[in-house]
Amino acid sequence: MAAPMELSCWGGDWGLPSLHPESLTVMAYAKFSGAPLTVNTINNSWRAQKGDVPVLISEDIVISQPAKILNFLRKQKYNADYELSAKQGADTLAYIALLEEKLLPALLHTFWVEAENYCSVTKPWFASRIPFPLSLYLPGKMSREALNRILLTRGGPPLYSFTEVEAQIYRDAKECLNLLSKRLGTSQFFFGDTPTTLDAFVFGFLAPIYKVCFPRVQLQEHLKQLPNLCRFCDDVLTCYFRLTVSGHSPAGQDTADANLQKLTQLVNKESNLIEKMDDNLRKSPQHPPRKLTTLKLAAGGEESSPLNRLSP
Repeated sequence: MAAPMELSCWGGDWGLPSLHPESLTVMAYAKFSGAPLTVNTINNSWRAQKGDVPVLISEDIVISQPAKILNFLRKQKYNADYELSAKQGADTLAYIALLEEKLLPALLHTFWVEAENYCSVTKPWFASRIPFPLSLYLPGKMSREALNRILLTRGGPPLYSFTEVEAQIYRDAKECLNLLSKRLGTSQFFFGDTPTTLDAFVFGFLAPIYKVCFPRVQLQEHLKQLPNLCRFCDDVLTCYFRLTVSGHSPAGQDTADANLQKLTQLVNKESNLIEKMDDNLRKSPQHPPRKLTTLKLAAGGEESSPLNRLSP
C-alpha cells in the first residue's frame, strides 16, 4: 500500500482551487496523473514565510518546489507524461522555461507589485488567511520578494528605469500568451486529448490571471482575447476540479438543491398545519352573533337609520 501523501498549499477563491500558481500546478498534475493527494490549505505559516509552498509530505519525506514534487510523484508511478515522445518531452521543458522567463514576471507584478492590485486585492486576501501578527508582515515580505525577483532577471541594462522594466515584462508576457495560444490551437490540451506536465504548468500560470478580479487587468484583458486559452482553463476546472465556469461545484449545487428540497418540505408541512388548524376552527362550536342594539332618535322617538346604528 502506497504511503499517504499530503500537499500543503494556499487556498482558493474566484472559482479556483488555489490562487497560488505553484500550488495550482502541483494540484493540476496530481489530478492529471491520478495521484491521491490530500490537500491541506495553509493559513499561517512560518513555512509560507520561508517560501516553501507548496510542500508535499509523505511519511518522513518533505518536498517543496513544483519540479521536485512532480519528480517525486513520477517515481511513485504517477506519471502524466508516459505517452510523450522524446521530442514532446523536450518541447515540454522548453515551454516551461518560456513560462518562467516571459510570463512569470508579469504574473508576479500583477499580483504583488502593481500598487492598486496589491492594496485592494492581494494584500487583503492573503492577510485575511494569515493569523495576527504574521498577517501584518508576511504579505509585505512576499511583495518585496516578488519585486526583487523581477529586478534580478529584468533590472539590468538596457532597462535602467522600473517603468521600462514594467513595459518590457508585459510585452514579453503578451508575446508568451500569443505563442501558447498558437501552440494549443484547437486541441483540448497541448499534446492532444490527454493532459500532461505542460498543461499543469500552463494552467497554474494562466488560471490566476484569468479568474482573479483585479482593478488593473491589462494582462487579463489580453488573455481574454485568446479564447482557446480561456477555454483550456475552463475545461481543466470543469473536468478535473469539478468546478463550473462560474466557480460553483456540482457538489455545491447538490447541497443547494437539498437545502431547497428541505425548505419546500418545511413550507408544505407548515401549510398542512395551517389547513388543519383552519378545519378545527370551522368544526368548533360557534357563538351566535351579537344582536345590534337599536337606538331611538332623541327627537322623534323613531328608530335610527342604519347609518345611526352602533355596535355596543
